[in-house]
Amino acid sequence: MNGTKKFVTLGSNNLLVSQLGIGCMGMSEFYGSTDDNESIRTIHRAYELGVNHFDTANCYGFGHNEQLLAKAIKSLDRDKLVIATKCGIERRAEDPTFLDVDNNPQYIKKCCEDSLKRLDVEYIDLFYLHRINPATPLEDSMQAMSELVQAGKIRNIGLSEVSAKTIAKANAIHQITAVQSEYSLWSRDVEKEVLPLCKSLSIGFVAFSPLGNGFLSGKIKNTDTLNSDDMRQVLPRFKTENLAHNLQIVSAIEEIASAKSCTPAQVALAWILAQGDHITAIPGTKRISHLEENMNAGDVKLSAYDLEKLCTTIPAGFAKGSRTLEGLEKFANN
Repeated sequence: MNGTKKFVTLGSNNLLVSQLGIGCMGMSEFYGSTDDNESIRTIHRAYELGVNHFDTANCYGFGHNEQLLAKAIKSLDRDKLVIATKCGIERRAEDPTFLDVDNNPQYIKKCCEDSLKRLDVEYIDLFYLHRINPATPLEDSMQAMSELVQAGKIRNIGLSEVSAKTIAKANAIHQITAVQSEYSLWSRDVEKEVLPLCKSLSIGFVAFSPLGNGFLSGKIKNTDTLNSDDMRQVLPRFKTENLAHNLQIVSAIEEIASAKSCTPAQVALAWILAQGDHITAIPGTKRISHLEENMNAGDVKLSAYDLEKLCTTIPAGFAKGSRTLEGLEKFANN
């Protein structure tokens, strides 16, 4: 294990991140049982391997995820870390079914203060608007974010799951450092407008769920082995009527992985990293074994032929079923 091989500058504000970061969400919920101690060991191992980019959000585990990350980074060099968190999605521990998107300036600032306390840090490196609710004027939300930068509470502004139109509008108000959206071999919507615009505006792109909620690893052939509280039990792409079709995507990845003597997950990540120098990925994991497998994706070299074969075998829009949870669909790509 040589560690992460490459660092990428997100945006034009010299925010240097490891090309592969860590999505911490699953350490708190959504993917079955969790173990805080194991998660902390995984974060420490990631740091040892050169990972500096750790992604969380105020709503993951109703605040637990930020508190977990705080414990993990307490013994690490803060100056070497890029801590990314988010605001905008509102959930309530007393009512787990409640889900809304609030971009009100007062709520944004309250979320920032709460995140700073939970993370136990003096500033947040990258603060995202998690989703956009058109009910609040974008100008008002961006003004609040800008004021947080001016106050030194956050250092960079990000947007998550937004349209090209929103990116351009927001960037004209205040410089956007990074845009985060789902991007993988089964979710390629951003290729048409978002990725080209980010490149032209010198905005970094962070791909979340680059392994398609673990599906592209080839380790999930059906949902029988998943816990009852695993969100993949309800994600449309994992439903029986869509799964058989979507397994064709895995077969195409496995074919190249076999030829390269690597794992399907490594091929899927190598494909993402081959899409542009301004693109990074934050595969989520809570286990050291998966972390180490992911980090070695940087050693996988996909030829022009490999890349072309993957893109033609798995064209944009090939996957069946919505990629997101019910309730968030209306807030995606606003």
